[in-house]
Amino acid sequence: MPSVIAPPTLRGGPVRPSTSALRALGPDEVSLTGGFWQEKQTLNSEVILDHCQRWMERIGWIGNFDRAAHGALGSDHAGIEFVDSEVYKLLEALAWELGRKPDADLELRYRALVARVESAQEADGYLHTSFGRSGQPPRYSNLEWGHELYCFGHLIQAAVARLRSGSDDELVRVARRLADHVYGEFGPDGRDAVCGHPEIEVALVEFSRATGEPRYLELARILVERRGRGLLVPDRFGAEYFLDDMPVRDATVLRGHAVRALYLASGALDVAVETDDSALASAVAAQWDNTVARRTYITGGVGSHHLDEAFGEDFELPPDRAYAETCAGIASVMLSWRLLLQTGDAKYADLIERTLLNNILASPRADGRAFFYTNTLHQRVDGTVPEEDEINARAQSSLRAPWFEVSCCPTNIARTLASVNLYFATATETGVQLHQYGDYDVATNLATGQIALEVRTGYPFDGAVSVRIREAPDAESSVSLRIPRWAIGRAVVTVNGARVGYSGSTVTISRAFRAGDELTLDLPMAPRVTHPHPSIDAVRGTVAIERGPLVMCLESCDLREGHDLAGVSIDDRGCLTETVRGARVHAQSAQAPNPDWPYGHDGGFKAENAACDVELIPYFDWANRGPSTMRVWLPVATRPDH
Repeated sequence: MPSVIAPPTLRGGPVRPSTSALRALGPDEVSLTGGFWQEKQTLNSEVILDHCQRWMERIGWIGNFDRAAHGALGSDHAGIEFVDSEVYKLLEALAWELGRKPDADLELRYRALVARVESAQEADGYLHTSFGRSGQPPRYSNLEWGHELYCFGHLIQAAVARLRSGSDDELVRVARRLADHVYGEFGPDGRDAVCGHPEIEVALVEFSRATGEPRYLELARILVERRGRGLLVPDRFGAEYFLDDMPVRDATVLRGHAVRALYLASGALDVAVETDDSALASAVAAQWDNTVARRTYITGGVGSHHLDEAFGEDFELPPDRAYAETCAGIASVMLSWRLLLQTGDAKYADLIERTLLNNILASPRADGRAFFYTNTLHQRVDGTVPEEDEINARAQSSLRAPWFEVSCCPTNIARTLASVNLYFATATETGVQLHQYGDYDVATNLATGQIALEVRTGYPFDGAVSVRIREAPDAESSVSLRIPRWAIGRAVVTVNGARVGYSGSTVTISRAFRAGDELTLDLPMAPRVTHPHPSIDAVRGTVAIERGPLVMCLESCDLREGHDLAGVSIDDRGCLTETVRGARVHAQSAQAPNPDWPYGHDGGFKAENAACDVELIPYFDWANRGPSTMRVWLPVATRPDH
């Protein structure tokens, strides 16, 4: 696919490479118009943003900036050392929200919050509420755990969102002063050091792209190349936890702390693109391939270690111990999107879809006022209802909680949903590519003129997708549709009612389109049985059910009285039917006797099975009906012929 150089403009999405196979579209080019994804984006704008800000006001995280500005902070700091970053992620969400839907009241709210942040910035550009004042540790005295550069990165990303939404304002000026300070402290003539939590790398590259300042790219490159030289003091988890055990370009798979690893890989790819470092880009792509093949849950979630929030070893994917942190899912989308822009390969859009729908959307409660930090695939005991006005331990919440002592996930959800439409479509000089399906409009300029189209669908529950051309150049142009991996060979594509043949994961229709032309994509939504790789020890003898792009689960709420989730097994050879939002499957329910020793030689634990039909729901929707047990991977029922 030919390379496309992005035009010099402030517009664009969260990622806007200077050169790429596909061009990212901005908030003025792609917008949601209704349906599933607009419901989620509206929930974010009307509930989640306010929820996050109210909590951070209430517990003093935003007030830290006020007290810092007045010299009254000292050791009286609210929250852990990196809570500044949550305020910055909220600002990024507000910036994207204003970019897609200007609102005078929201603009005032955004500007008031920016002013409070700006008031705490010091004369040399430094801006952090946990370090450097009387009663606080000195600046950069704890690079392993202090998260200073990590917080800076999130502020800079908020400024990028503001620039990409068309405004060069106070927040951008704050970010410039801060980035200039960091360049002086950690640039070529500064400290030979890195932050324990990668994040600033990806922010600096994007800030360089948005502002045209080459020093920010230079600093990002330096920080990426420094990683893996043992500059950080290892803690009990080892240097791998910080990704400081080997250079980025030498790694073959993502490892260590999952969020750190994915943020670093995203920044490394950005650096590779802007410096034309093909070896580094190839290394990151290989890491993605190997991680997806061996270290990723069926939901797209990553991370199977609770203690260190880390990737496990290859095929170490226990469902009941899945950490699958929400932030790691968001970081995964960040990396996959960058790889998609560079290559145009639909496999990256496939993982984005899987992760968005089945990992990230599992986090917010249906009312938008509580969240999962971690996303288990098997809940063995009924969850405990959290206090709605108390801070909760992040990994111990068995139901969604309103806020956590480490609340990186709610604000990350907020900035992701505010900009989620910007991951749906791209363009080249000759056409538009549709990667995700929902109700949205696209209008952008091609080399031959303007093209505008509308996408309408009941996806992800209905597989019928309609693409209607509203405006097109007189010359030939193209529209490309992604065929999800699970639908290849079974999806039906038509143009103005005539069926179109295709092969592979993308169908491209090239012609001189006219207003009113309609392309349709019909995706098979019948439930299907998915088997795990035999090397995933923890789920041998089980299967999962998927329906379209959605992973299904069995929740105890849907079992008849007297049936226990632990005793349910399913027939994987038939009796699988589609429901409006999920699936129904024929199953057996049995309760094995309580033993005095849980092992035996003669199969004496078998119990009488009772036949039953069970309802499966989308995994992202579980735990919205109160305490329950749940599982994604379901045991296969013993057959009479065995």
